[in-house]
Amino acid sequence: MHIKWAALAETAGVSLAITLAVVTVFALGNLALSRREAAVEAGTGKGTPALVAAGLCFAACAAAVAYGISLIAAK
Repeated sequence: MHIKWAALAETAGVSLAITLAVVTVFALGNLALSRREAAVEAGTGKGTPALVAAGLCFAACAAAVAYGISLIAAK
């Protein structure tokens, strides 16, 4: 059995990068929801831009997960 170490390292690197990206985007979505809640409690507005940003972040996370599942299911 011959292992292609370069391909294994590339796969591990890409997986790590994508994982970090998804976690970061999810954290930004949580931050946006937190800022929306703070704006609503302070009475400075409805926090609509923060809610839209959070929705976009969570949609990006869901898209990344759905794409990964579709790659696995296609095999």
